[in-house]
Amino acid sequence: MSKVTKAMSKSLAHAKIVPRRSSERGHGNHGWLNSYHTFSFAQYYDPKFQNFGALRVLNEDRVAPNNGFPTHPHRDAEIFSYILSGELTHRDSMVTKKDGSTANKNDFYRMHRGDVQFTTGGTGIAHSEQNEHSKDEVHFLQIWAMPWRKGLPPTYHTMTFPEDAKRNGFATIISPLKAGTKATGEEEKAAVPAIEGTIPIHADFLMGASIIAQGKSASWKVGGNNAVQSKTGRKVYLHLPMRRIGAKIRLAGETELGEGDGVFVENVNAGDELFLESIGEGEAEVVVLDSN
Repeated sequence: MSKVTKAMSKSLAHAKIVPRRSSERGHGNHGWLNSYHTFSFAQYYDPKFQNFGALRVLNEDRVAPNNGFPTHPHRDAEIFSYILSGELTHRDSMVTKKDGSTANKNDFYRMHRGDVQFTTGGTGIAHSEQNEHSKDEVHFLQIWAMPWRKGLPPTYHTMTFPEDAKRNGFATIISPLKAGTKATGEEEKAAVPAIEGTIPIHADFLMGASIIAQGKSASWKVGGNNAVQSKTGRKVYLHLPMRRIGAKIRLAGETELGEGDGVFVENVNAGDELFLESIGEGEAEVVVLDSN
């Protein structure tokens, strides 16, 4: 173990680190959909895995060509999709374009690797997500967070996050709505995030992602730079998607994770750094979910 790794390990001595192995997750293979559930979802129920802070759902999905989720409703949840490969076509009851402007009912947005599509269910919306490709499956993470209050106005945001930013450390993708829990209607419409260039969420919650080359390292600063309200006792979940390229990571010099594995990190505070090393045969794409 290097001196740097030892130092990082000691700096997290106050943290509680518990792996969530891929083989222990809920799993359903429906032919058109192959889905792994970190938390209780659909037919999978485990009282020990209901949520982690505001984080409620983390599903790793593969959808076969010419298949998908038909139009279905959501309300009072913050829902986002992180595309790993393939393409996913989104249509919704609000009929929105990528830039948020109104379109006609036949419009859609087709997401590819690097895209993140975010939905505030609020008082109620309906959308569909389909893999309309004729040959290739789509692989993505579906993530839900619980909002800080119910009855919010429904909204959508879609953004692309370049590979380069993720290869230079952790790129922050989602941060809290800057106006906070008492945002006015105008502030909701303006949708200004706490961290510029990210998607705003109605929760004290951050999402980031990094692509760590073999033999390299990266670190996530808990809580961002004063982007969150809750500074102590934060809950961070790290996930290593199953890209089938032999990725493997080591957290804080001790905990090793393979593809599909995740890890619960509790009792950490804003400013703490989670140090990750890529120790597998392929690059490691790591997603971090940082909650109050």
